[in-house]
Amino acid sequence: MSSQRVPVTVLTGFLGAGKTTLIRSLLENAKGRRIAVIVNEFGDIGFDGSLVQDCAAEACAPGDIVELTNGCICCTVADDFIPTMDALLGRDRQLDAIVVETSGLALPQPLLKAFAWPSVRTRATVDGVVTVVDATALDEGRIPEHDPAAGPARVHDDPVEEVFDDQLACADLVVLSKADLLPPDRLDEVERRLRTELRDGVRIVRSRSADLAPEVLIGLAAAAEDDLAARAGHHGEDEEHDHDDFDSFIVQAPALASAEAVRDAVQRALAVPGVLRVKGYADVAGKAATLIVQGVGQRVETAFARPGTSQGAGLVVIGLKGLDRSAIAAALGA
Repeated sequence: MSSQRVPVTVLTGFLGAGKTTLIRSLLENAKGRRIAVIVNEFGDIGFDGSLVQDCAAEACAPGDIVELTNGCICCTVADDFIPTMDALLGRDRQLDAIVVETSGLALPQPLLKAFAWPSVRTRATVDGVVTVVDATALDEGRIPEHDPAAGPARVHDDPVEEVFDDQLACADLVVLSKADLLPPDRLDEVERRLRTELRDGVRIVRSRSADLAPEVLIGLAAAAEDDLAARAGHHGEDEEHDHDDFDSFIVQAPALASAEAVRDAVQRALAVPGVLRVKGYADVAGKAATLIVQGVGQRVETAFARPGTSQGAGLVVIGLKGLDRSAIAAALGA
């Protein structure tokens, strides 16, 4: 096997930013590249991994897609990430790239530090940290931003802001997703505000619906593991991180009359205070295929799963600690 280190792209970004959609596009346009994918979920059941599997035939061999659902990857590096990397790097199939999709609540910094582990550092390098940012979430204020005039010593009291700031602090490239949903002047303003948070030299690219060529995301050659001090963010290089401010649970909702009825129910759930994200699979009366559901803010997208790829129904709800589970279940018809 080649002694050259495998480039690893760390794909981060807050809940619902569009990371999985970007990976699907990357795999569908791999052009012969051999790519492995590690998908991390915050929650008890996997969802994004099945969406990636659905489009990975050209770029990925069996075993090249691994889903980690034991918690945010930044908190399970030793237990989950290192063994997974060992397994992928030890396979006979040589890889051109590995993409790690972190949970929307994960901090990239602990993951970057893992590339100093002896079993990883000689075989892989962080090609770049790509942070996906939902342009509409920033425009609508669903992701809070600090006042740059407050300086680096500001006191954070919003867990969403803390996670988002750390994801930006690690970025080598920012993908501004859903850019087609904003008029040019508001998009320019969102980008201007973003630049106040980024290190010098970090590029911002605009994406409509994951319409970026693989060459934009792979080949950054950042060696991010050698530059940790510049990427410390809010939590710093050595601070511990937990997710006590967030909660996740699964709702088993009954079959509803139509896809539109499912969208309405998910919108009601998203309106419950503290709910950040609803995603998963729902049953529709009279339909053999399950409905794929993606909800964030007040936007809900649905599509029927391809034949043979249907999963058991279940909606993952992610939000701030103290969610009113009864109100959410009622909104979803459970």
